[in-house]
Amino acid sequence: MNTDYTGLAEFHWLIEVMQTVDVGVLVLDLEYQITAWNGFMENNSGIDSADALGRSLFDVFDDLSVEWFKHKADTVIQLRNRAFTTWEQRAYVFKFRNNRPITGVTEYMYQNCTFIPVIGTTGKVQNLAVIVYDVTDIATSKLELKAANDRLAQLSRTDGLTQLYNRAYWEEMLSNEFKRQKRHAHDLSLIMFDIDHFKKVNDTYGHQVGDDVIRAVAEEVRHNSRNTDIAGRYGGEEFALLLIDSDAENALLFAERLRKAIENRRVSTPEGELQVTVSLGVAPWKESFHHYNAWIEAADKALYTSKDEGRNRSTLSK
Repeated sequence: MNTDYTGLAEFHWLIEVMQTVDVGVLVLDLEYQITAWNGFMENNSGIDSADALGRSLFDVFDDLSVEWFKHKADTVIQLRNRAFTTWEQRAYVFKFRNNRPITGVTEYMYQNCTFIPVIGTTGKVQNLAVIVYDVTDIATSKLELKAANDRLAQLSRTDGLTQLYNRAYWEEMLSNEFKRQKRHAHDLSLIMFDIDHFKKVNDTYGHQVGDDVIRAVAEEVRHNSRNTDIAGRYGGEEFALLLIDSDAENALLFAERLRKAIENRRVSTPEGELQVTVSLGVAPWKESFHHYNAWIEAADKALYTSKDEGRNRSTLSK
């Protein structure tokens, strides 16, 4: 058998494989000049091999982080070990557009990459090879699954009518804050309130208008509270608010501001605009509370005092 012919055939076979394999193959010298550039790299970058070979990698990919890439490459070269990046660590190394119709929801190709030291006949590392895997299908599927799970988690803790926390999740958060208070106390206040004469609203205007009223009140809660405050629909027409870093004075001021905002709100009905009011009970944190339920009871007592004294008012617990 002709050895030269066999070697040449193997060389052509290797070239053919490198050009047609469905992964990117990029080889660099130690000065980061491109010495090999396969069909995958050519097709996805839009840069012909003739225009890439011999050029600096950082000229070809001017948006590639030089500092990050050199740190990765230097580690591989010095330790003479492979290294990897995944799309979860870095969405992509090379900014290739995603051209797959099935996963067209993402603009760029998600990539896993392998960095390989290429050792020459002298036993020293002479080149760095980078293998690029298109994992867009896997990544988008995983991201879509995570988004779906996040939506389910959100639904499980959100009241459908008001988009505030539902009672179960709100109480869970209150319980957590209560435990933190027992360890490291700071200013916290709890507000319980409900809509005055809500049964009359339902009886007069129907449950659809009743739902509109509850939604309107919830909007005022969101508009007037801070991102750090914990607001929930406690049940029916009753709401609960945990005010973070708020003492009794500030909590009462907040309650009055919320009460006035709801009083000034108008809800449209087939019979014209409807005005509603709320009664509120404010209970600042006390070390004597043995359980978060005792805290709720204190706010509830203040709420019922507001009702007994004529409604549409805020009362501070004793």
